[in-house]
Amino acid sequence: MEIITTIIYIVLFIIMMIFVFSIGMLRPFMAKKEIVLVLVVAFFIGTLGGAFFLTPIYSDVPEVVSSFEKTIPSNQETLYIDVSSSTNINKLKSDLLKIDGVKSFEETGVTISMWKFSESEAKYFNYAIKNVDPHFKNYTVNRTSGTIYIALDNYSSSQALKVFSDWYKLVFGGPITYAQVHIKVVASSSCLDEVESLLLKNGIVATSIDGPVHNTLNSTNASMLSNTEFSLACGGFGVVIGLIGIYFDTFAVYYRRFKRSVNTKRKR
Repeated sequence: MEIITTIIYIVLFIIMMIFVFSIGMLRPFMAKKEIVLVLVVAFFIGTLGGAFFLTPIYSDVPEVVSSFEKTIPSNQETLYIDVSSSTNINKLKSDLLKIDGVKSFEETGVTISMWKFSESEAKYFNYAIKNVDPHFKNYTVNRTSGTIYIALDNYSSSQALKVFSDWYKLVFGGPITYAQVHIKVVASSSCLDEVESLLLKNGIVATSIDGPVHNTLNSTNASMLSNTEFSLACGGFGVVIGLIGIYFDTFAVYYRRFKRSVNTKRKR
């Protein structure tokens, strides 16, 4: 939210609280039973003002807090990205590494979608894959999801998928229909917005992000009230302002007495 809009919303909420305070000041001119009505109105106005004016500002608190982490030069974010094998990964890598602050781009593995394996099929793939290519050392055959995950160790996804696809076609006589490439990008926190913007232009959203910015963002979100709870808290604040207005004359009398007693002691 823009600063000017934020200031306007805060001022409007303050005006509403001044109105609540003014209603409370009318206590001498109302019956005692009407005081409850004043407090109900104060709660309603506080809740309404909180919902319309303060909740949008409150919702931006995590972004504001996390933005401070972006100003620390040593902070880094690790983005985990999953893309289709049809994506031009070389271009994506080139574009990302052009951004000042991007430290590395690494293809960590590929997931090949197959079918729900039988027990014998799963045993066969577990036995055969390690013999397809010497780079296929770390892999997982998932019977339930019908996928095969192959970790990449200094090996590109295009090479791994070509080798696997050629072997699969030779053995089963058909093509691989879909594969997903897993990528890890390490970047300075200061350029995170630029990295996410470039990914979004390519229709990509990071699967997960680990680093000071997002850790702060998540921890702040976890500690915050929901919008409904915050609005009700604003209603409670409105009641407090209403009570101050109702008993303002009493407070003023006690304050003047306290001030006179202090001044009297000083003179002695």
